[in-house]
Amino acid sequence: MHTRPPTAPHARPPTVRPERRRTHAALTLACLTTLCAELTFTAVAVPKAWLLLPLLVVMYGAGVLVIREAVVRVGVGWPGLVLLALAYQVAEDGLGLQALTSPEMYDVTDWSVRSLGVNWSYWESQIGVHVALSVLLPVMLANLLFPELRDRPYLGGRGLLVAGALAVVGVLGLRGLVSATEDPGYRTPWGWTVAYVLVIAVLAWLALRVLPRYRGSGRVHGRRRAPRPVVVGAVSGYLTTAFLTTLMPFGLGDDMLMGDLMSTESRLLVGAMTAVPFAWVVARWRGSADWSDAHRLWLAGGILVSHTAFMMPASLASVFLGLGTIVLEVVLLVALARRVRRRSPVPEPRRG
Repeated sequence: MHTRPPTAPHARPPTVRPERRRTHAALTLACLTTLCAELTFTAVAVPKAWLLLPLLVVMYGAGVLVIREAVVRVGVGWPGLVLLALAYQVAEDGLGLQALTSPEMYDVTDWSVRSLGVNWSYWESQIGVHVALSVLLPVMLANLLFPELRDRPYLGGRGLLVAGALAVVGVLGLRGLVSATEDPGYRTPWGWTVAYVLVIAVLAWLALRVLPRYRGSGRVHGRRRAPRPVVVGAVSGYLTTAFLTTLMPFGLGDDMLMGDLMSTESRLLVGAMTAVPFAWVVARWRGSADWSDAHRLWLAGGILVSHTAFMMPASLASVFLGLGTIVLEVVLLVALARRVRRRSPVPEPRRG
C-alpha cells in the first residue's frame, strides 16, 4: 500500500514560476526603495515629489537593484551593502542632485556647515538617510517578502545590464530635472566631481574586491540575547529622530531643535555620536541567537514611523498627510508580520 508523503503544514504550492518570482522580487524592491526613501519622507513635506515618481523609481529602484545584485553575487552581505550604499549616496547627491556643493539648493546653507565648498551637515544627514532608508531597509523588507531568494540574484545578466543603464539614466535625470530646477545653471566644480568618482570607485573596490577576502560566516553569539521586538522598535525610533533633528530642521523648515543651544559645527559631532552607536547596537542585535523576523519588522517600523513624523511639522497639510502615511506604514507592516507568521518555516541566514 502506497501512502502520500506528509507535507509541511501551511506549505505554499509552487504556483509561481521561479523566473516570475524573481521578477516580482526585483519590482518589489524597486518600489520599496522609492517608498522608504522619498514617498514616506520628503513627499510628506513636499507633496509635489509625487510628480517625480517615474524618475524616482528609475533612479532609486534601479540603483538599489544593482547594489543588491552585486552584493549577492559576490557574497559579502550587509557590510557590502553599507559600502555600496555610501557610494550610491555620493552618486545621487553629489553627481546627480549636486546638492553636496550647491550653495542655493534646498536652502541647505542656512542650516549646514559649509566648508571647502561642501555642505557637510547635509552630506552627513543624507548618508544616514540613504544608507538606512534607500538601501538597507528596503533590502531587509524584500528578504522578508521573498525569503527563499535572500541569497539569490533577482536578475539575470541582461537584466543587470538594463538596471545599471537605468540607474545611470536616473542620476542624469536628477541633474537635468531636479538640480536644473532648484539651482539653475549650477555646476559642481570639476575637482569635486573627480573626487566623487574616486570615492565611488574606492567604495566599490572595497565592497566587491576587498571584503570577499575577509568575509566570515556571520557568527551568532549563543549567550547574547536581543531585546524584545517592541524595545527594538522604540530604540530605533528614538535614535532615528535624534539623528534627523540634530542635523536637519523639522520638516525641512526654518527651525532646528535646540537651535540656540547647539552650533552647526557641534551638530556634526552629535549626529555622528548618534549614528555610529545606532549602527553598533543594530549589529550586536543581529548577532544575537534569538534575532528574528519580528525584530526586523519592529526595527523597520521604528525607523519608518520616526522619519515620516520628522517631516510632519512642515505644514498643516503635512500633519494630515504624515498621519495617513504612518497609519499606512503600520497597517502594511502588521500585514507583513501576519504573512511571516503564516508561511512555512524557511531557513534564514543567521544575520540579515
